[in-house]
Amino acid sequence: MEQSVARHFTNTPWETKVGYCRSLRVGNQIFISGTAPVDDSGNTFAPGDGYAQTKRCFQIIQQTLQAMGADLSNIVRTRMYVTDISRWEDYGQAHQEFMGAYPPVTAMVEVNKLINPDMLIEIEVDALMF
Repeated sequence: MEQSVARHFTNTPWETKVGYCRSLRVGNQIFISGTAPVDDSGNTFAPGDGYAQTKRCFQIIQQTLQAMGADLSNIVRTRMYVTDISRWEDYGQAHQEFMGAYPPVTAMVEVNKLINPDMLIEIEVDALMF
């Protein structure tokens, strides 16, 4: 059985430079690339503020899901890559505010650094269309 594939791009310079799309829908599955806290100009949003950066990531994710015909309730897994795990409560608070009504499975993993040193978090998401 052949499944339809749809890609969504946000036209950031990284997509063409690295060769990826923001999200990919295969059948009823949606995969969202690592989403960093960037503003509309491509700069780091709220440098040093883990809570605000996490919220910004989820705002971008929410817009991406909507472009794919889904919403936050379709998320089944989140992965949070953070550069300072001691700020887990800030990241967790923002995660809860966006995902608390339909909690997915999740992971929070500390990494050495992200592509920009001002970024404290990057989030990947998997979603299912029910």
